[in-house]
Order: sequence, then structure tokens, then C-alpha cells
Amino acid sequence: MTVVGGALLGTLSLATPLLLAALGETVVQRSGVVNVGLEGMMLTGAFAAFVGTVLSVHLPYHLLGADPNPYFGLVVAVLAGMLIALVFALFVVRLAANQVVVGVVVNLLALGLTGTLLRTLPRTGGGFLQTQALPQIFFNQTILTPLAFIAVPCVWWWLFRTRRGLELRACGEQPVAAEAAGIPVMRRRTAAILFGGAMAGLAGAFLSVGDVPTFQEGMSAGRGFIALAIVTSGRWNPWGCLIAALVFGFTDRLQIQGQAIGLHIPHDLLLALPYIATLLILAFGSGWSVSPAALGRPYRRT
Repeated sequence: MTVVGGALLGTLSLATPLLLAALGETVVQRSGVVNVGLEGMMLTGAFAAFVGTVLSVHLPYHLLGADPNPYFGLVVAVLAGMLIALVFALFVVRLAANQVVVGVVVNLLALGLTGTLLRTLPRTGGGFLQTQALPQIFFNQTILTPLAFIAVPCVWWWLFRTRRGLELRACGEQPVAAEAAGIPVMRRRTAAILFGGAMAGLAGAFLSVGDVPTFQEGMSAGRGFIALAIVTSGRWNPWGCLIAALVFGFTDRLQIQGQAIGLHIPHDLLLALPYIATLLILAFGSGWSVSPAALGRPYRRT
């Protein structure tokens, strides 16, 4: 495979978890909620996918077979992401708590809980944690990569071409008027948060059973915050999120490729390149984007 081909495939792979998380967060923010806890949900999903894959061997043989099943890990990751999203929704939707504060608490909770539970897992030879990875279906890509890209037009169509999508966007623009029109704002926001949690769980699963078959403490490495930036720079549109995710994936791959071919650039600068690109995209893209009018505002039913 040529260097260019490897770089393109690497871009798709690195963009996959960001795109999955950003698509879910786009739906959440279109409902009027900012989920700062996205990082914690991704980390929880990564840990749940790893543990679910490891424990799948203890299920009856006729269900999943004798070997670790990473697809069962995906299911567990989605459920774990939805569970922590339900906790988030309880506070920010039902109790109208500050969304940023609750999101930060979710991130800290996920980091501490996964780190604590990680130390209880049995180690293999050499002290490493390893399990079965998702099978590669083509060009070293797992099923999560085409799933992420197929989800882009699906989410766009649902948001902008269906009645339920219109109702959800109304909840993020004018929740009082939406409630007056008979739209259950709190229910719609809760459903959006659960969907965002499921997508964040899948994004985390990509890290632990899709990219490398292991789990490390804090392995989400800020990707949840990058996904938040992608949503903003993508103008709360799935197609914009796709472009921004690909840009980050390309710059991330560029720093890996740069180290491999021996570019005479400081190592720390290469490592920071993807994050610098994200800041630039956010700085130049957010200036001409318009967020949902009620984004971040708690809603109380009157």
C-alpha cells in the first residue's frame, strides 16, 4: 500500500470515533442541551466494550461461542453509554441543573470509576490487558467505520426531513413555544441525550475493541472535547461534522506519518498538531455559525 493510501485509510480510522460521538452530540445540542460529559461517556463505553468482550466467554456457548465476542462488547458499550446518559438526563432535564457542571461531574466520575475498576481486572503475561478485537472487513477497517459514515446522511435526514426531527429542533430553539404546540420537550430532550450516550458508547468501543484490543486508563484522551468542538465548527449539521472529523483525522494521521518518515519537526509539536487544527477550526468556523437559540438553557415546565 502506498504512503498516500495508508494516510487516507488512517484518516478514516482516526475520524471514526470522533464522527460517531459528534453525530450523537449534534442531536443532543439540537434539542437544546450541551453534553460536556461526552468525554466520560466515551471512556465508559471503551471500558464497557472491553469488559463485555472479556466476559462474553462466560455466556452459554450456543449464544456467542467459546471465544471472546467483540460484538457483544459493542452492545454492552451502547448500554453503558445510555446508562450514564440517563443519569446526566436526570439532572439536566428533570432537575434543570447546570449542564456544564453536571457534565464535568460525569467526566470525573467516569475517569475515577473506570480507573478503579481497571485495577481489579486480571492481567495476562507481562501485565497487559488484552482481548479480542473487532474483525476487519476491508482495508484494515472494522464495521464501525462504514457505520459512522452511513450514519451521517441518516442523522441529517432524520433531523431535517422528518416531523420528529423538526420537533426536536423546535425544542432547541423555542422550548416554551414547542410545549405550547403539544411537543413534550423534556421527553424529547431525554431521548436525544440517550441517543447521544449510545453513540458515545460506540465511539468509546472503537478505541478499546476496534482500534486496539485493550483498555488503558483515560484512553479517550480528550476526544470527547474534540467531538464537542467538531459539532460547533460543523454548524450543528451532520455533514459539517463529517468534514471537521476528517480534518482532525487527517492532522492526527499526519503527525503519526511525520514521526514515521522522520520529519525534522519537534516531537511535541507533531503531537499537538491535531489539537492545534481543532482550535483553528473552532476559531474560524464558529464565527459564522448560529447555535440553537435555547442551547444550554435549562427548561422547566410551567
